[in-house]
Amino acid sequence: MKSAKILAAAMLAAASLGLGSCDDNKSYAELLNDEAHYINNFLVDNIVIPQVPADTVFLTGKDAPYYKIDEDGNMYMQVINPGTKDNKVKNDELIYFRFMRYDMRSYDSASGTFSSSWGNEDDLSLINASFRYQNYELASSAQWGAGIQTPLNYLPVDCEVNLVVKSRYGFTDEESNVIPYLYHLRYFRPKI
Repeated sequence: MKSAKILAAAMLAAASLGLGSCDDNKSYAELLNDEAHYINNFLVDNIVIPQVPADTVFLTGKDAPYYKIDEDGNMYMQVINPGTKDNKVKNDELIYFRFMRYDMRSYDSASGTFSSSWGNEDDLSLINASFRYQNYELASSAQWGAGIQTPLNYLPVDCEVNLVVKSRYGFTDEESNVIPYLYHLRYFRPKI
């Protein structure tokens, strides 16, 4: 009985933390509308192709279009470097990645820049980010959200992409904040 009370208290504390992270003045539906607005504000300044090419041969480079990854517009991917052909990831393979993520709320369409970013892209002293591909049972993989792994469904391990990600596909501990991010991602296999 004592463990049930502790579990109930822990669940209540976790729920209150989740509720406290949302803007007190806006409903969840309003936050989702804001999220869609931030993404559209960014995408209007870019070329968007409404689906992934059937042959997965993408236009590439810094001026490449953003491809809509899913029907609901939860992710859009720009391929900077398509990687090495036949270098596909295997299920449960350990993959390291370097990233920079940009808060899409901070996007200034006049200058085409973001004022808020964070990641391990240029600072090797920051976290070693890794996941086991398609293994969301591991907390170490699930914590990054499903969005981070999605480009590897289409591209080899050594690709480089920009990825627009809605909050529900981003970092799992931030999902209730309803903040979309643009990620710059590069993937690597561990060196043996």
